[in-house]
Parts: sequence; structure tokens; C-alpha cells
Amino acid sequence: MSSAQQPISLDLRQRPQIIQRGLESYQASFDAMRAFTDARSADTPDQLWIVEHPPVFTLGLGADRSHVLAPHDIPVIQTDRGGEVTFHGPGQVVIYLLLDLRRQRPAARLFVREFVQGIEQAVIDTLAAYNLAGERKPGAPGIYVADGAWQGAKIAALGLKVRASGCTYHGVSLNVAMDLTPFSWINPCGYEGLATVDMKTLGVDAALSEVQSALAHKLMDRFN
Repeated sequence: MSSAQQPISLDLRQRPQIIQRGLESYQASFDAMRAFTDARSADTPDQLWIVEHPPVFTLGLGADRSHVLAPHDIPVIQTDRGGEVTFHGPGQVVIYLLLDLRRQRPAARLFVREFVQGIEQAVIDTLAAYNLAGERKPGAPGIYVADGAWQGAKIAALGLKVRASGCTYHGVSLNVAMDLTPFSWINPCGYEGLATVDMKTLGVDAALSEVQSALAHKLMDRFN
């Protein structure tokens, strides 16, 4: 099977810890992720952080700020993740993956594509549990609706930082039940006119906490 179809074992010694951080400002999470990664040792447990953010636009390292069309009163924060501009806000699952890839393989750079595919597959599996079909698009990280009236709309975004040490942070966001209006104030992920959607719009009425838990455990399944 391909890496997108079979689980990947990152750390044979222990499962990642799931940390519930609740509603937290993006800047606080960003600072904490970097501090955690700076302080890591060979024995530091891997962690998945579950967070919900107040409204914020974030820019990846290669982002063109002109893709922020009209921020209104929402803060715009430069980050060190990959990717372009995206929006985080209430009603969205955000999970940050603070993992050490070299616990399983010595050449982490050769493993990054497989790592990304594993995250995307966890989102696809989570959506499938709610009878929603998600798919990848070549060259456009994230997950998109695979069929129906919203086919091609983006429902999940992905942005990562992988240090030379093989340690990762940032992660994945999945739209559950949001005010989607701020996505119209940017070119999401740098694509003009890209439609975005959430699970509620697609007919799924699920509690945010339920989807947070579902995605976290799908990620655990992929990476343990």
C-alpha cells in the first residue's frame, strides 16, 4: 500500500500526548509551539495540541501579503510555516503536531511528503466518518470536497514547519461550523476565488469537541 493508505509509526516508545489548550490566541499558540520545540530533548514526548482560535489571518513564509484583500479588524500574523494565507476562527478544529520525525527515520527530509500525506489521510478518514467525501488536489495541500454542489471547495488547510532536527510544529485545520465570511476577504492559500466550506454547510451538525476528538484520534492512528 502507499504511505497515504497505511499507518506510519513515528515513535516506537510512546504514543503522542493529546493536549487540550481550549480557546487561545494564535500568537500564544505560535510562541508556545516554538518554545516547546526549542526546549525538546531526545526524550521529550511528542504531542498533539488541540486549539480553537479567535479570528486571525496567518501568513506562511512564502505568502504574498497582497492575497490579504481586506482584513477588516482581524489581525494578520506572519508565521514560519509553509504555505500562503489562511483564516482561523471559532468553529474550526485546529490541531498542531509537535513530533520528532527522526525517532523513526534518520533522514527526516525524505519523510516530509509521507508525513503530509498521512495528515491529509487523517482528515479524509475523519470526513468519511460523517459521510463526507474529501480529496487531495495535486500541488495544493489540504483537503477539498470531492462531490456534490460544493465539489472543489476547500474544507481543510495544512501548514507545517519541519526543522533540520526533524522536529515539527504547526499543523492542520478543519472547518466544522464557522462564520466563513472572512475567507472572502483573502485569496485562500493564494488562490483567487477559491471556495471554502464547512461541515455544517454540507449538512453535518456535529459538536466541535466531537470533531476535535475524531480528528485527533485519526492522526494518532496514522502516526502510531
